[in-house]
Amino acid sequence: MTKLISKWNYPTTVRFGVGRIKELPDVLDATGIKRPLFVTDPGLAKLPVVASTLKILDDAKVPYGVFSEVKPNPVDSNLTAGIAVFKKGKHDGVIAFGGGSALDLGKLIAFQAGQTRPVWDFEDVGDWWTRANSDAIAPIIAVPTTAGTGSEVGRAGVITNEATHTKKVIFHPKLLPAIVIADPELSVGMPSFITAGTGMDALAHCLEAYCAPGYHPMADGIAVEGVRLVFENLPKAYTNGKDLVARAHMMSAAAMGAAAFQKGLGAIHSLSHPIGALYDTHHGMTNAVFMPYVLAFNRDAIEVRIARLAAYCGIKGGFDGFAKAVIKLRKELKVPHALPGLIKGLDMDKKRKGLIADMAVVDPTAGGNPVKLTKKAALTLLENAIAGTVLDSIRAGN
Repeated sequence: MTKLISKWNYPTTVRFGVGRIKELPDVLDATGIKRPLFVTDPGLAKLPVVASTLKILDDAKVPYGVFSEVKPNPVDSNLTAGIAVFKKGKHDGVIAFGGGSALDLGKLIAFQAGQTRPVWDFEDVGDWWTRANSDAIAPIIAVPTTAGTGSEVGRAGVITNEATHTKKVIFHPKLLPAIVIADPELSVGMPSFITAGTGMDALAHCLEAYCAPGYHPMADGIAVEGVRLVFENLPKAYTNGKDLVARAHMMSAAAMGAAAFQKGLGAIHSLSHPIGALYDTHHGMTNAVFMPYVLAFNRDAIEVRIARLAAYCGIKGGFDGFAKAVIKLRKELKVPHALPGLIKGLDMDKKRKGLIADMAVVDPTAGGNPVKLTKKAALTLLENAIAGTVLDSIRAGN
């Protein structure tokens, strides 16, 4: 593990390596934060990893507040509550600590606390981000404890509008944390289900970024290596949660996915977002369920690219070999093959299917799919994912 300690400046400063969490007081000094609000989720808040981190702040005599009212899919009422705590405590920055939900909400609290317009006015549409008062955005320190979203190196946060049950991506360049502490040791206590779901989220980010149309060779290169790291290390981290080398590589893969998907995402995410908003499913696990169905749908547009990716990852058989490897990985991680395995008692009528398809085609990620996602196509993909039907050439590997 001594070799897996580094400091990056891509796309922001990342202090990477086991034990780096001890540098949190130094990081606060570097960012000028005097009274941080520590944002995490309610489950994590009860675990020793949070207690030990807060002790670091106590020992350094740093005054701080804690906010943990964060749903697995954060909603606008979480944001409102967090902003109230931020203002009441006269905090001047945020330590976003946890998985993607806590990171996203922590970033959005720091962003929105000083704004006068509603958060929906800053959705990732055109140049809407320019509406924000940049000077009023508080500095952010991100400390991931999972290896999935890569939100620690992202310039956006995802939040669900409770009134419309739609996920919205809020964007601003200053949502990028000033400094990241990526300490693989913090992820050791992660439950296997979360290891699987977050890891498959990282894979979905890398895979969809690589397949998105357009010219962005830097994103492609990052995505390709991220995919390789996931295939090589996610089963190890899942089987042995104390494997710090595997955990470190997965933490890297998660950040790489977020850096790469500035190129685009696709139908895996555009279908996963409405399912998550309506059924409150784990985002990464939902991505994992949809992955082979979307691969099959996109085949004609990505077959050559996927064959090249498979060869780089040491997977034989071109597109079919890669798709079978995805299904094999899902089975190893106990990912449900179809949506009823993810959502207990699922009974989706025609109206609900139509609503999900409508939400999918207008989701911001839909435009990055290599094949145009029409409502008819979204309905077919959804029905396939409910029935567990994948193309025969892929299913043969199941």
